Amino acid sequence: MLYTVKEVSNLSNVTIKTLHHYHRIGLLMPREISEAGYRLYGMEELERLQHILFYRELDFPLDTIKELLEEEPEKAAILTQQEKLLLARRQRIETILLTLRKTIASNKKGEQMNSQDLFKGFESEDAWKEAMSEQNQYLKQAYNVDIVEAAPMDVQDMNEQAAEAARFMNEVAQSLRAGLKHSDEQMKQLLSNHLMFMNEHGHQTSAADFAAQTRFFLQDDFHLRMLEGQQTGMAYYLAAAAESLAADDNQ
Repeated sequence: MLYTVKEVSNLSNVTIKTLHHYHRIGLLMPREISEAGYRLYGMEELERLQHILFYRELDFPLDTIKELLEEEPEKAAILTQQEKLLLARRQRIETILLTLRKTIASNKKGEQMNSQDLFKGFESEDAWKEAMSEQNQYLKQAYNVDIVEAAPMDVQDMNEQAAEAARFMNEVAQSLRAGLKHSDEQMKQLLSNHLMFMNEHGHQTSAADFAAQTRFFLQDDFHLRMLEGQQTGMAYYLAAAAESLAADDNQ
């Protein structure tokens, strides 16, 4: 069975304009073009589009995706690789989202966020799941991600990550209030130390990954309110600092 570009667009929620662009750059070629000039796609092309969308979800640039797909790995291998990448992203999101519960509670009460009190730790996995229930509901609705039903939690590790997140966010807010430039070496060291902690705790995150996360925060109202609730301008300050660090790493 062959599908027109409009049908592929309806199936995948990818715009016709984007599918035409993928054709022009050789990323997704139609199976054939009819005598009337219509692009037609088969199941192989739909499966390739699925792989493209997985990689786009992970913020891979189109030229990199093309290179990866041109290596022609076995279907099982590429799906396994994409699963690992998506799980790694979910872990990074889980780490960052630990800040959300008390922010939401503070906003509901009309109280100002006290970053020192964000994370005092919990004694059990059930307590952590209860603490994360509101974040989890938001993630399921917005991104179809369920962090509560994920793998069993290491409570001690979660508490350590929570303490690190509180320390890091507090220092970022202090740097902003002190007028420290986002490109200052002291700020870059602060971010580097935080990334080192994350990597040591199993969340493989590069400077480029972290910069992508901060760009996401600016686009997502939930995360934007969380950061701006701690300190006005913090979301934009953190994003600029992350971009500066990533630029240095690319040199």
